[in-house]
Amino acid sequence: MACGFFIATRYSAGMRVAAIIVAAGRGERAGGSLPKQLQPLGGKPVYQWSVDAFSHHDRIEQIVLVVPNGDEDAYAAATNPNVKIVAGRETRTGSVKAGLDACALSDRDLVMIHDAARPGLSQETISALIEALEHADAAAPALVVSDALKRQTGSRLSNVSRENLYRVQTPQVFKLGAITAALSASNDLVDDLAAIEAQDGMVALIDGSETLAKITYPDDLNRLESLLMPHPPAPRFGTGFDVHAFEPGQEVVLCGVRIPHDQKLAGHSDADVAWHALTDAILGAAALGDIGDHFPPSDPQWKGAASEVFLKHAVELVAGAGWTVSSCDLTIICEAPKVKPHREAMREETARIIGLDTSAISVKATTTEGLGFTGRREGIAAQASAVLTPLQTNS
Repeated sequence: MACGFFIATRYSAGMRVAAIIVAAGRGERAGGSLPKQLQPLGGKPVYQWSVDAFSHHDRIEQIVLVVPNGDEDAYAAATNPNVKIVAGRETRTGSVKAGLDACALSDRDLVMIHDAARPGLSQETISALIEALEHADAAAPALVVSDALKRQTGSRLSNVSRENLYRVQTPQVFKLGAITAALSASNDLVDDLAAIEAQDGMVALIDGSETLAKITYPDDLNRLESLLMPHPPAPRFGTGFDVHAFEPGQEVVLCGVRIPHDQKLAGHSDADVAWHALTDAILGAAALGDIGDHFPPSDPQWKGAASEVFLKHAVELVAGAGWTVSSCDLTIICEAPKVKPHREAMREETARIIGLDTSAISVKATTTEGLGFTGRREGIAAQASAVLTPLQTNS
């Protein structure tokens, strides 16, 4: 498990540690419409599993996420701001070098390099790798090869000995200065350990895990989901509430339907109070903030905007987090206009935007019997609920 001794240094408990997550590939062999690191797994993108694992470990001081060139803003918008986002390069080794360049630690500190396509990283593995660096120049998790190995030559097979053969995984941990120097002369390697091995360095292997398997092909995602999430995540439920006052006008907009009336609703956008409440319900179910976080009324670009823009954005956001809207229920509270004549059109419009059958969309109306804000005919209120279920990953 070792080849010589590279740097005879013991790493104390006070050594600082950074983590680099390599997510710059396109992952086309994994199938699906998204790169494998963005495909949903247990309610969140695959790469987020590794971000969360490192974020929760008390020894990790910095996380660098290496993403496809040009996608930095999209990842930054969906990732904890404490994670540093950098653009990857043409090869994996090049992307690792970009991550190393972004590390704000000294050459004597440690860096863990991890593939985003290996979501099953545990706290115990991180700790064991850090400890292993006290007696080696690099360390990695590995599994002993247990299956029979055969080499095919033409139409004939021959046995390959399994003795001392390992399936090496990530993260792999190094002294920052040592791996930076070792990779400086390398353009593309099978893994980062190869750079240390080329310097006759000692590599320690710790116990790996099947949950650290790499997602490469379509079935891999389903297999890892069964390992990491033996029970599918429970549905999420969210609620939303909104009010808008009346002002002079000739129609109101409710669920995208224009309803003639002697007043209209005041608002920065089209003031569709029903869809605003539903947007908040959907965002709330996925813990993604509220409509004001994503479309602040102080931003002039949303002046007069159609509220279907907000609703579509909420649906896309929760899909990116691994959820789909399965049903919703809206209650519109007003004395006037009458909602019932327009209810089916409102259901159809809502279903069209969300991508559901109208049977999953409920629209109701009620009054407050002349009491309060709506009872005095000063405006309209709406409340909504939404149920989210996990996206299917067997695409």
